[in-house]
Amino acid sequence: MTSPIDRRALLAGTGALLAAPTAGLGQQPWPQGKVLKLVVPFPPAGATDVLGRLVADKLGQIWGTNIVVENRAGAGGNIGTDAVAKAEPNGDTFMIVSVGLATNQYLYAKLNYDPVKDLAPITMVAMVPNLLVVSNQLPVKDVAELVAYARANPGKLTYGSSGIGTSVHLSGELFQKLTGTRMVHVPYRGTAQAAQDLMTGRIDLIFDNIPQALPHVRAGTIRGLGITTAKRAPTAPEFPPIAETVPGFDVSSWFALFAPAKTPPAIIAKIQADTKAAIADPAVKAKMELLAAEPAGWSQAELASFLQAEMKKWGDLIRDAGIKAE
Repeated sequence: MTSPIDRRALLAGTGALLAAPTAGLGQQPWPQGKVLKLVVPFPPAGATDVLGRLVADKLGQIWGTNIVVENRAGAGGNIGTDAVAKAEPNGDTFMIVSVGLATNQYLYAKLNYDPVKDLAPITMVAMVPNLLVVSNQLPVKDVAELVAYARANPGKLTYGSSGIGTSVHLSGELFQKLTGTRMVHVPYRGTAQAAQDLMTGRIDLIFDNIPQALPHVRAGTIRGLGITTAKRAPTAPEFPPIAETVPGFDVSSWFALFAPAKTPPAIIAKIQADTKAAIADPAVKAKMELLAAEPAGWSQAELASFLQAEMKKWGDLIRDAGIKAE
């Protein structure tokens, strides 16, 4: 016969066994049962926004959950980035950023976040080359002729950009540094207006985003000279890399995912792996090709190393040129 003490011990053990599954049901694996947020620190319809929504839609399908895309624009991406840096590091909030994460600390007098200490790299989503395009009124047919013309006419050529510190602007600054030339920077709110002024000859050249520039080049309204990346772009293989004429010239617009620092490593690893799978999907790749975007899917370590290299590259250039955000 079982003693009273033995009976109580038996009942306690049985209760523990019954309670364990109930506790387990309350801890669903991430991200089940959650509404996630992907922050885009720029206005809608730009490349960062389009790529961010493309990734968010596919990840939402993979995870069976809803991912809300939130545009928090302003201050060159700093407002949205600061919000993510201060968000709860539980995996519910992450962001897609571009070159500003590497350059803004040198362009602005003060940031409210540290791009290395306050954010955790997840993965590179895509790389997008720019295209050097010139006005049809400019008497140059290739990069070598442009360099010779710029050297013979210091301070005469004007180049447009989508704003101070953008990859379009910094491409022009790097070009001047490596060629020993001097041109006048004309910033715009976006490259659409700059392209219009290029077609009418009001400015001389732009290191423009391929999706913006290529239709005008193929229509004959402006002239394409070279690609900003070290290798030819599949979307525009007819244009040689500028680096063939200007050694060391290599610029990409890049788009990467980051999360708040201290986000659990397991969650970071899952987002990285599933994003890599998402951008390898044929339908997603086809949409990226329309933006001339080359899918990446890098490891966290590769992205962290790349960010450090970008900070070194652009930090030195920005300081030497005395560039400041307005």
